[in-house]
Amino acid sequence: MPRTVTVGLDGSRESRAAAEWAAREAELRDLPLKLLHVWEPAPEPMAQASLLDAGTRQHWRERIPREAAEAVRLRHPEVEVAVEQLPGRPADVLVKAAESAELLVLGSRGLGGPVGFLVGSVGLSVVAHVDRPVVLVRSTEPAADGHGTAPKDTPSAATAVRPVVLGLDVEHPDEALIAFAFESAARRGTSLRVVHTWYPPPYYAYGTPVNPALNEALALSAEAELAKALSPWRARFPDVDVVEVTRYGSPAEHLVEASRDASLIVVGRCARRIPVGAHIGHTAHSVLHHATVPVAVVPHD
Repeated sequence: MPRTVTVGLDGSRESRAAAEWAAREAELRDLPLKLLHVWEPAPEPMAQASLLDAGTRQHWRERIPREAAEAVRLRHPEVEVAVEQLPGRPADVLVKAAESAELLVLGSRGLGGPVGFLVGSVGLSVVAHVDRPVVLVRSTEPAADGHGTAPKDTPSAATAVRPVVLGLDVEHPDEALIAFAFESAARRGTSLRVVHTWYPPPYYAYGTPVNPALNEALALSAEAELAKALSPWRARFPDVDVVEVTRYGSPAEHLVEASRDASLIVVGRCARRIPVGAHIGHTAHSVLHHATVPVAVVPHD
């Protein structure tokens, strides 16, 4: 079975924006697109008390994926589109669907509006438990977001594409994470901005006067480590212009700041299992809530 770009639909503006983003990504990857609508059956007493009969409920349930598919096919006739509706708990169904997907795309409201599909427990659970990359898309994401969606013979196609931004921990430079970022930049024909942050050692940071010489040495060391981690990837992707950025301070803050001029933010998530709850890491969690552009969360060892 060929892998797909799969997008979860719930009828919100965010999920419609996610479907549009996913269609463009499917076109870039030359993969089919699957529109997945998950509906949670109402408990029997509630279903019996509903003012709508079963046929009417089914009509409205089928309307969400049908209208999304019509919109995608109109805008992206070259993309193969499949529609699937499944009952069950949304988080469980989406995690299962990700197993056969190359990429899972979902809508996200962030903290700028009401808590929604992705910021809530369902979305966080999906991000924390899937073994495939997940991309979270805002409802404010424009139709042309740096995917190069304009026809090739139009002037707007020549407009510079905003860079892909990768948050990288040079102490654990996972290959899956770096490959995803480089491939994303290569597909879009844009540059890759790699952000690495550093702090002074704990024994120095607490109660010790600022030492400019030490800070400069630490900054130079961080730059050298970042260059070393990216050197083999520059050779593998010679056409990707790479900008290396090292900053003092919180990685989440610097990545959110970088999102203002980016087309996509790529962050990692350690794919470890915990007995209770969903854990995605502080940096990924903060970027998901506050970044202004789509965020790709890539699980790694």
